[in-house]
Amino acid sequence: VLAFLRGHPDFLARHPEVFADMVAPERWSGDGVVDMQKFLIDRRSGEMDQLRDAAQDVIETSRSNMSVQTRTHAAVLSLLATRSWEDILSVVTHDWPLLLAVDAVTLGFERGGSTFPYMGEAEIRILPPNFVDSVIGSEREMELMREVDDDGTIFAAAAGLVRSAALARIHVSPDWPMGLLALGTRDDVFHPGQGTELISFLCRVLESSLGRTMETRVA
Repeated sequence: VLAFLRGHPDFLARHPEVFADMVAPERWSGDGVVDMQKFLIDRRSGEMDQLRDAAQDVIETSRSNMSVQTRTHAAVLSLLATRSWEDILSVVTHDWPLLLAVDAVTLGFERGGSTFPYMGEAEIRILPPNFVDSVIGSEREMELMREVDDDGTIFAAAAGLVRSAALARIHVSPDWPMGLLALGTRDDVFHPGQGTELISFLCRVLESSLGRTMETRVA
């Protein structure tokens, strides 16, 4: 090794990463003597490793957030292209699972209360009265659940597959019954503490689209 380094004096200049795995010699040795310069260098090296790891985490998080944002925009655009109630149901229940990279998406409304002409649609989940408040909370608009226990009321046949879920209140107007948009996945994707801005935006667009189809139908 020594002969090689002497024959290639610029090797370490061309490969500085080698220094990260080398042990620097102490300036002093002996009992009771501490080489403070070596101590500071080692500490600085550890700090650099921590900064490098933190930077990598930021990069990976940014990539993930950008992917989620892109998927949400695609889901919104698919909804804006609908022209009828049937189109909306098809997009939400069939297209959104692929666009949002989840395993199941369902849309349900509570029975009773306001007159609702679409309660017989096969793609709609019929929910018990006050069900939305019971799973989300009367003062909340959304609930992210790391572990969801569903008997089929929310996700129907996919209940046994779904592990984590995002549940969001859908309130189109006073003339509509309370609704629930549910996104479910077999993996540990949703959990409390996550940001909900994009899902909230998706819900507001869905509410607007549902209201628009009702106005068109009445007209």
